[in-house]
Amino acid sequence: MKVQIRIVIGVFALFIAIVGFGLKSFSQQQSPAERVKQFAQRSLDAEKAGLAQPFKGVTTDGNVVPNLFAIKSTGVSTAPVRKAADTFLAALTPEQKTKTLFTVNDDEWRKWMNQHFYVRQGTGFIDMTDAQKQAALGLMRAALSAKGLKLSEDIMKLNHTLGELNNDNFIEYGEGRYYFTVMGKPSDKQPWGWQLDGHHLIINYFVLGDQVVMTPTFWGSEPIIAHAGKYKGVSILQEEQNNGLAMINALTEDQRKKAILSSSKTSNLNLGEAYKDNVVLDYKGIRGSELTAKQKEQLLGLAGLYISNMDAGHAKVKMSEIRQHLDSTWFSWVGETAKDSVFYYRIHSPVILIEFDHQTPAGLRHLSDPRKPNHEHIHTVVRTPNGNDYGKDLLRQHYQQHPHTK
Repeated sequence: MKVQIRIVIGVFALFIAIVGFGLKSFSQQQSPAERVKQFAQRSLDAEKAGLAQPFKGVTTDGNVVPNLFAIKSTGVSTAPVRKAADTFLAALTPEQKTKTLFTVNDDEWRKWMNQHFYVRQGTGFIDMTDAQKQAALGLMRAALSAKGLKLSEDIMKLNHTLGELNNDNFIEYGEGRYYFTVMGKPSDKQPWGWQLDGHHLIINYFVLGDQVVMTPTFWGSEPIIAHAGKYKGVSILQEEQNNGLAMINALTEDQRKKAILSSSKTSNLNLGEAYKDNVVLDYKGIRGSELTAKQKEQLLGLAGLYISNMDAGHAKVKMSEIRQHLDSTWFSWVGETAKDSVFYYRIHSPVILIEFDHQTPAGLRHLSDPRKPNHEHIHTVVRTPNGNDYGKDLLRQHYQQHPHTK
């Protein structure tokens, strides 16, 4: 019932906006009411299918590897994030708080989607006053590195560019269509967290004491570079693209034969996107134990590009965890390996899953061949396999130790 109420409220707001905006930017075959109905139904269908099974987590064979994650002190304070979350919540109106606050074990964590049509929950930038926007950005600033904050803001700016490239369609696209929810009460002892959900940008940030789990995260855009318009010059994910290419080309011919699953890249290949919390994904490619010391460091550096979007202290903790499993980390590739090639790559171990994918056009199908992946549409996903996305395994252990808090 709660999901349906939320969808109805979101759809009503969207309907009012679409009617006010007019029809020019929408399909001539659809009225505003028909489009609103389609968005609502697609959102409900995604949630129904995605939540049909209880959370288990990403696995290689359907079975979670136990004892990978433990409740322990990291020595890195989460006080700045907690204080920023308190400031953000204090800035909201009672009505906004009602839309934004959920319990820490609510399925709301799992209700996110990188596609633009999704009817989202929480309070969006588009609904905030200037002071509220600054408080929301303050929360992001406390949780993310400067690099991660810039990437997030640039993705939002490029969503505005996408609107410009679609006849100024700022009903479906725009930099303000990103929504915050807070799960649990910000605390220095009890579990809590927050989520940012919008087109091509999703951050899930779980906190327990001084531990942080910042997955699943989704970073992407279409376009990748703003060649004109309000944000001309904004560009993202170039390092992730170029360093991935450098990684595959650093391998020997024999190593490449193992790492390259196919030289043909003709479709979208990411497997860990929205509502794929329980995806079964076996290791493929070349194993870390088969790399030289230099190649291992290069692979760690590539992973570090994604992990370094979180604050430096907790990024260091996560990178240490990844390093511990480096020999059991697999690197795989699909596509050719020239400078202008389109490709997919994956870094996968018991404690990390990273995917990078050049995608086929979606919002810009009218500007390029919709059948061919290109450099102007990229999706990246980061997950924590074996049950600890959203900090779920830490939360499970917390409830075992403190059953009265559940």
